[in-house]
Amino acid sequence: MPPSPRHVATPPLGVHVTPDGVSVAVLAAHATAVDLCLLDPAPDGSLHERRVPLEGPSFGVWHAYVPGVEPGQRYGFRTHGAWDPAAGLRHNPAKLLVDPYARGVVGRVDLDEAVEGFAPGDAFGPADPRDSAPHVPHSVVVDVEGLRARTPDPHANRPYVPWRDTVVYEAHVRGLTMLHPDLPEELRGTYAALGHPVVVEHLTRLGITAIELLPVHAKSDEPHLVAKGLTNYWGYNTLGFFAPEPSYATRAAQDAGSGAVLDEVRTAVHALHEAGIEVLLDVVYNHTCEGGVDGPHLSWRGLDNTGYYLHDGNVPAQLVDTTGTGNTLDFRRPRVVQLALDSLRYWADVVGVDGFRFDLAVTLGRSFAGYQPDHPFLVALQNDPSFANLKLVAEPWDVGPGGWRTGQFPPPMAEWNDRFRDAARQFWLADVARLRRGEPGPGHDGVRDLATRLAGSADLFGISDPPLARGPVASVNFVTAHDGFTLRDLVTYDRKHNEANGEDGRDGSGDNRSWNHGIEGAGDPRDPETARVASLRARSMRNLLATLLLSAGTPMLTAGDELGRTQGGNNNAYCQDDATSWVDWDLAPWQRELLDSTRALLALRREHPALRVDAFYRGTPLPGDAPSQPDLAWYDAAGEPFTHDDWHDPEARTLQMMRRTPVVGSSHVLVVLNGALSPMEVALAGRGNTDRRWRRAWGSTSATRAMTTHPDREPGDRVLLDALAVVVYLAEPRG
Repeated sequence: MPPSPRHVATPPLGVHVTPDGVSVAVLAAHATAVDLCLLDPAPDGSLHERRVPLEGPSFGVWHAYVPGVEPGQRYGFRTHGAWDPAAGLRHNPAKLLVDPYARGVVGRVDLDEAVEGFAPGDAFGPADPRDSAPHVPHSVVVDVEGLRARTPDPHANRPYVPWRDTVVYEAHVRGLTMLHPDLPEELRGTYAALGHPVVVEHLTRLGITAIELLPVHAKSDEPHLVAKGLTNYWGYNTLGFFAPEPSYATRAAQDAGSGAVLDEVRTAVHALHEAGIEVLLDVVYNHTCEGGVDGPHLSWRGLDNTGYYLHDGNVPAQLVDTTGTGNTLDFRRPRVVQLALDSLRYWADVVGVDGFRFDLAVTLGRSFAGYQPDHPFLVALQNDPSFANLKLVAEPWDVGPGGWRTGQFPPPMAEWNDRFRDAARQFWLADVARLRRGEPGPGHDGVRDLATRLAGSADLFGISDPPLARGPVASVNFVTAHDGFTLRDLVTYDRKHNEANGEDGRDGSGDNRSWNHGIEGAGDPRDPETARVASLRARSMRNLLATLLLSAGTPMLTAGDELGRTQGGNNNAYCQDDATSWVDWDLAPWQRELLDSTRALLALRREHPALRVDAFYRGTPLPGDAPSQPDLAWYDAAGEPFTHDDWHDPEARTLQMMRRTPVVGSSHVLVVLNGALSPMEVALAGRGNTDRRWRRAWGSTSATRAMTTHPDREPGDRVLLDALAVVVYLAEPRG
């Protein structure tokens, strides 16, 4: 007797090209039958569809070998089985479904009622019989192995930049290059533009070692945005975890097909690698574009709704939403874990990217008992050879119960440090605004919290077994990100201005810790007060950049912050695919000065090992040093070590941080911060040390590095530090 279909070996999930056709496999564990649908568009725009019944299920997988199918073929799936929404079962053969493992996707969602699996107006009502094929995207067969054999391999020239040397630059494929005047018009806003010499030169001159791209997986727009004529610009609404978003490819690549789109992505990664720049992808495995129970019927919902999505166990079956999007992928399910891991391996091994930033990563570690650091998915990330030596970064929160988990992810993962963001903004903006208004002192951790962040956030990332194992590089420090105000808007607006989003200002965070410096918005250029405020704002931006780029940890810049990019006060520009979100490369003189300051700060970080350490400071002497010379020390304005009372003084606003490193011949670094509203006389730290002299290397009151305009100083010398300023001194061994 032939073996039972349940025990037949199945091909890998997805559609894979063979010499004579394709192997096909798709998970649909509760279906009674599944059809592969081969689609051939006719010249008049209609579709000719050929259906091939699949065999199975073998452990929930339906499969077949189909001869004669070639790369470029459009396809989808239709499932047969129970339509019982109350039990979570939503099989509807009238709906064409995108392959979750498709390597290419073509077309957009047309929000016709036919894309809903249910009868209009009732998500728990009867199935809708209308064919959705003309209104939904189609999967495309891609000859991945053939492409790899014909093109340069971005996997082979990875830079493997050490964490201690890493500087991350968060960017959007379209937004970074849409307005760049030196790019050919046909390349602007595309994958190809990322690897163009003018973009690469900007990144390398700036000092960037890794570009972190907002989602590039195929995406779809939410119905409420489509109704307003808007789009999901950021892309956190995934349609396919393997297919690159086709709209970011050049028109030539789109016309040539999904294989050419993939080739363009790989070519861009290869070009960035040639310049020593790593490529990280922001990936969204916590939810899909299908939304809540009343959302469109596009892929996972029709294939295996209860297998892919987290449900509450009630009748009718409701989706559990820990993501704020209407649905949550269920990482308690082995097949969901497999989907994410298979996708990650594909982008690592085939596309050659250098790491991933996991959106709402707490969801990916949720089990029946809540978030678990030893969740199987997180364990797999630690041990899979495809991810060895790649950079893995968690966004360590979601919106579910117990969702804030900063510092609680296992090594080798790094994490976005929201505590760093809040401390830097609080010290330089929110607290200063209060002091300017004559309000009482901040009444919080103040300089103590800022110092903890400057030193690498050991309170968050030092808790491990063994202690301190992860090092400060596990802290991805940031002041801004795609979500929130830009750097310029932080110093220009006291409140969000999200009117263009069409949500009456309800969207976007209200906790921005920003300060408009006395004028809301750009101000009147004819008013002398506007010029004074502009100078103060520029200094505040430099203070924030210095705090970010001189701190222990891994710094992350948001694209355009080095140029003073504005979003007009919109702190949630996720749906603004226009000049609101795009980087403007037409720079005023003050913006060029800000760019020079950013380059200077990154050069200081690159040139001095004490500013880029991969082990936590211990506050103890380095080997062979005198007891009075710890690797990290804190001093007050008088040049005396900070005391317990100093750390708990809410009025303390002046701080000196001295950092040292065991690297032979390297400079001591002294970072002096004055967050007070008036100038402060400061006695430079290290009094009594005759081995070194302090040389001023950078100051936030000047727009340029200006290293030669100040005389060298002895430790203990008194200098006048401007109000609201950062100054960096270097002490090299005397000859």
